[in-house]
Amino acid sequence: MAAGALISAEQYLATHFGEREPEFVHGELIERPMPTWLHGRLQYLLAVRLSGIGFGGSEVRMRLADDIYRIPDLAWFKGSPPEEQVPTSPPFLVIEITSPDERHQNLLQKLEEYRGWGVQHIWVVEPELKRFYIYDGGLKPVDRFALAESGLQVIAEDLFAEAYGEQ
Repeated sequence: MAAGALISAEQYLATHFGEREPEFVHGELIERPMPTWLHGRLQYLLAVRLSGIGFGGSEVRMRLADDIYRIPDLAWFKGSPPEEQVPTSPPFLVIEITSPDERHQNLLQKLEEYRGWGVQHIWVVEPELKRFYIYDGGLKPVDRFALAESGLQVIAEDLFAEAYGEQ
């Protein structure tokens, strides 16, 4: 899914990409999978649940390294919001919601980059299979996401029921 020709980080940052901005990894533009309606609904519902905990944003460009810029579905910061328009310090939580056309290997690479950058909590939502995972060097299936320090719990069954209008 790379664009072929290598470009610099400066060129990437100066380019307007239109509707669906790619990510930038080692000089290559990496196309992001197109989200479905369910993807967007889950992104919204998770943001609402996290709204009282720190400062969050959806699809914000982040600089993980000089030559790596990623755009997580959701990112949450503790304390105060980042001062930079393109944050260079890791959030405490990143959430990725998969899309049907997403390549598993590309997802794992991105998750490992987040972990190497210092993100404490990395959550993955797989809408089509109604599954949650926590990433810590591998994907571990869980039935809920939890942040013990805040008391937050997001139960997979409840979130998917709300997303599908079953509540």
